[in-house]
Amino acid sequence: TALVAVTEKLHAAKAAKLSSVLILLDLSAAFDTVNHSILLTTLSNLGVTGSAWQWMASYLEGRSYQVSSRISACLQDISQWMSAHHLKLNPSKTEMLLIPGDQSPTQDLVISLDDSQIRPSDKVRSLGVVLDNQLTFSPHIANMTRSCRFLLYNIRKIRPFLSREATQILVQSLVISRLDYCNSLLAGAPMSTIKPLQLIQNAAAHLVFNQPKHCHITPLLRSLHWLPVAARIQFKTLTLAYKAKNGPAPSYLRGLIKPRSVPRNLRASSLARLDPPPRTRGRQASRLFSVLAPKWWNELPLSVRTSGSLAVFKKRLKTHLFTNHLG
Repeated sequence: TALVAVTEKLHAAKAAKLSSVLILLDLSAAFDTVNHSILLTTLSNLGVTGSAWQWMASYLEGRSYQVSSRISACLQDISQWMSAHHLKLNPSKTEMLLIPGDQSPTQDLVISLDDSQIRPSDKVRSLGVVLDNQLTFSPHIANMTRSCRFLLYNIRKIRPFLSREATQILVQSLVISRLDYCNSLLAGAPMSTIKPLQLIQNAAAHLVFNQPKHCHITPLLRSLHWLPVAARIQFKTLTLAYKAKNGPAPSYLRGLIKPRSVPRNLRASSLARLDPPPRTRGRQASRLFSVLAPKWWNELPLSVRTSGSLAVFKKRLKTHLFTNHLG
């Protein structure tokens, strides 16, 4: 959800022909230097209490760990806050991503942090996702495809010794879970962009059933009850929309969703809809969560939109998408 909120702002700025700068900070030996007392006090101040706080305290006790401008002023404030809490930024591992607008600043943009200078990179990694300066997510997809191919190669070597059920468990836990991770960030991406991920899923299905790659894929996906990649992206996006509309979801996600208010005399099908934001034209705007989520949500059957719980919603949503994509 944090990355959904960040990329939402980046897409919106690009749609408005504005430039953005994304800074990814790194802490020097964070797990070695974090002060446990300060951490526990901060958690308490943030509202973490009771058994949750006691669980954290029990885990921390007796343990050690191993593991140009206004922007510069902001970084300096962060650095001072870190120092006050016995933490230290690591400038050598701090990265910057410049997402250019129509009137982009010069490419020699340099940001100062302590005694180091930070220059823009073509791509950066945040929470396991590779972000590129055009927000295409192509490097992320290439990186994920490469790691999934390696996993499938290793599973294929031991496939003769595995049952179909065991192979399916391995593939779902090691490969399909990677395809699903943060996949809502790919909402609105062209089919050509996500095609490599679909090819990975096809290869995974062929491996489970021990079938050659030219075997027709739809019956295999239907038998496995696997939604295709495009449908999985839509499923995750709509699940976040349900949480933002009905809870629980972070406030920054709820702020992107606006339930439609209608007079009582309108028919029931107009209920449980979402209002799209105004002025949302352009290719980049079509990637916005605040645009796609209402669009996809309002296209759902009323029985799905009015589900009484998240579990019921996800079950009905999967059935709806399964029927649409796999017949």
